[in-house]
Amino acid sequence: MRRRLIQSTLAVVLVVIAVFGVSLVIVETRTISNTAQERVDSEALRLASVVDSRLLSAGEVSPKILQGPGMQDRYAVVRIPGRPPIEVGTKPEGDVIRSKVYRGEEGETVVVEEPRSTVTREVGRTLLIIGLVALLAVVAAVLLAIRQANRLASPLTDLAETAERLGSGDPRPRHKRYGVPELDRVADVLDSSAERIARMLTAERRLAADASHQLRTPLTALSMRLEEITLTDELETVKEEANVALTQVERLTDVVERLLTNSRDPRTGSAVTFDLDEVIQQQLAEWRPAYRSAGRAIVSSGKRHLQAVGTPGAVAQVLAALIENSLMHGGGTVALRTRVTGNQAVIEVTDEGPGVPSELGARIFERTISGRNSTGIGLAVARDLAEADGGRLEMLQASPPVFGLFLSRSQPAKKPAPEEEPTVR
Repeated sequence: MRRRLIQSTLAVVLVVIAVFGVSLVIVETRTISNTAQERVDSEALRLASVVDSRLLSAGEVSPKILQGPGMQDRYAVVRIPGRPPIEVGTKPEGDVIRSKVYRGEEGETVVVEEPRSTVTREVGRTLLIIGLVALLAVVAAVLLAIRQANRLASPLTDLAETAERLGSGDPRPRHKRYGVPELDRVADVLDSSAERIARMLTAERRLAADASHQLRTPLTALSMRLEEITLTDELETVKEEANVALTQVERLTDVVERLLTNSRDPRTGSAVTFDLDEVIQQQLAEWRPAYRSAGRAIVSSGKRHLQAVGTPGAVAQVLAALIENSLMHGGGTVALRTRVTGNQAVIEVTDEGPGVPSELGARIFERTISGRNSTGIGLAVARDLAEADGGRLEMLQASPPVFGLFLSRSQPAKKPAPEEEPTVR
């Protein structure tokens, strides 16, 4: 592209120089020739006037008297009747510029000649000047073409690199502009696309991280139930464990559906009024084997038969994240307590461990923040799930740790549909 721009600009300049340069050379050559002829004629007229004045005053006519500043590089012949010719200067050889023959009042004639080489030299100097000006114009045109080509080609190279980076998975916008409206428009579109791709990649990575974290707990619990089935020969125990496993499969399916729904539109909710005791008892049944294996206990207390508004599957996931967090990082007995504050039902999860380190504080709900070697997204996902249902998850106490899940006890009032105005006919 650079080469084509330079070549096209240079071609235009050369055509312009050729058209105007040749015309200028022709005009200047004619002007110089005409001017030289006029100078020779003027000098001949001057000499005739001098000879007339000398003859009328009976003075002497000699080459010395006729010699003057205008006769430099010229040759003149004065012929007076009855006298020998008077020559001034050296007779030129070759092509000459000759004046008209002037006849004076006494019958004398004056002829002035000038070598054509003087005109040739002057024409050569003019051509040299025109050639230098043309050369400067070509150099300036080439430099301008290179600058313009770089101004247009470099942005295109940058935009191509930006598009290549987007295709290779690097969606960082460059926010670089070039002062050319068309190129800046392309840069705006690429930056907007880069931001959209970055948001999409962030959402996909977040979905993958959330899915791996939220599916791990149900799969672990399901695996434990299946192990219990393989270790027993009692039909009743097998049926009981199989029913619990089926319940966990349903929970797993609910988790997957919720993840997919939130990935499409995080504002989509399926909040209903449900019994908190059922969700709590389900979590106790699922986690007791894990706590029993760790030599610890998990219990529940507080107000019973509380109704709350939310998605049972999401609330179960939040409680599972808190219970798993206590199993990994806490100690002693884990207690789930229910209480009522205002129009909200609160589920508190606490244990007898050392609690949250002081340097973490409220940052415990940020992603990648963890007190030990864990993913650091469990509490962040739990808070997102709680807020998606209109609730909230807070750390009420750092040591011993107390986390509170706040849920509304009544459905939000729906806005009445606007009444249609009667149609007047």
